[in-house]
Amino acid sequence: MAKQLGFYVNLANCIGCKACEIACKDRKGLPAGVRWRRVYEYSGGEWIASGNQHVPSDVFSYYVSTACMHCEKPICVEVCPTSAIRKRDDGIVVLNSDNCIGCRYCSWACPYGAPQFNEEAGVMTKCDFCVELQERGEKPACVDACPMRALEYGDIEELKAKHGGLTAVAPMPDPSLTNPAIVYGPHKDVKSAHYRGGQLKNID
Repeated sequence: MAKQLGFYVNLANCIGCKACEIACKDRKGLPAGVRWRRVYEYSGGEWIASGNQHVPSDVFSYYVSTACMHCEKPICVEVCPTSAIRKRDDGIVVLNSDNCIGCRYCSWACPYGAPQFNEEAGVMTKCDFCVELQERGEKPACVDACPMRALEYGDIEELKAKHGGLTAVAPMPDPSLTNPAIVYGPHKDVKSAHYRGGQLKNID
């Protein structure tokens, strides 16, 4: 089987500081509104009145750092009419902006919102796993910037062997759609991918 690079996200360690987001934007010089890596806060539960006090009922909150999942079955590659997006032998999904016509089909098809439109350039853009850094033996910018060491990268099978096989958590899409190259380290309150009782608190 060919090598497939992927990410590991330790939900228990992520504090939602967004250092990974900022490092990505800074490294790639992304314009306002384009965020290749995003950190979502997922929360839920309620406080129930009991006499003169309120009691928590399944109150939870955790952060999920996400970017392009460099999927085994990348739907963005399938829908691109100009073959501007391709999957490399190492599993990284890359976009050639010279071939992109800005039709946004990839953006509409991707369940993770990874391909994003650059209004200034008139083309789609996406996470490229910092291939230029990896070729120099360095870590992707997001991984290197995390102060809590909540992010790791490497061969996805090695990451699964090291950290377990949790690939589906709320509020992320069902992984069977595209087989994302992702592994999660569980938070104590983590919910399954099918859970619908929470809300994204910082989607802007």
